[in-house]
Amino acid sequence: MDFILSQNNLLILAIALVAGIMLLMPSFFKGRAGRAVSTAEAVQMVNQKEAVLIDLRGADQFKAASIAQSRNIPAADLDAKAASLPKDKPVILVCDTGRSAPRSVAVLRKHGLQEVYTLEGGIQAWMQASLPVKKS
Repeated sequence: MDFILSQNNLLILAIALVAGIMLLMPSFFKGRAGRAVSTAEAVQMVNQKEAVLIDLRGADQFKAASIAQSRNIPAADLDAKAASLPKDKPVILVCDTGRSAPRSVAVLRKHGLQEVYTLEGGIQAWMQASLPVKKS
């Protein structure tokens, strides 16, 4: 018992406990942020499950370059327009780099959409994969 209560050993146990909690954190928040799908998975979901692509960027960025089948709903307007999205199809959220889309997943889940995903790497990853982009 003295071994465990030694000051040096308590410090090691505290560090191990904190490290364990930090390793588990991503699994606690995984469902809230929505699963990120690769560009290949997104294409499969669009082709096989008729997934809906929602581009969360501003209208000017959307007009400059966007995924051909995507709809533009800026992140600020998502709460107001979420009711217009189909609840029986997967929804894939697209942003510029894949970092801001996870914040919008909770908005859609609040409106009853269960299958909400984010595009890993955003529109940048889509273009790097040489997938079709609509430019105006």
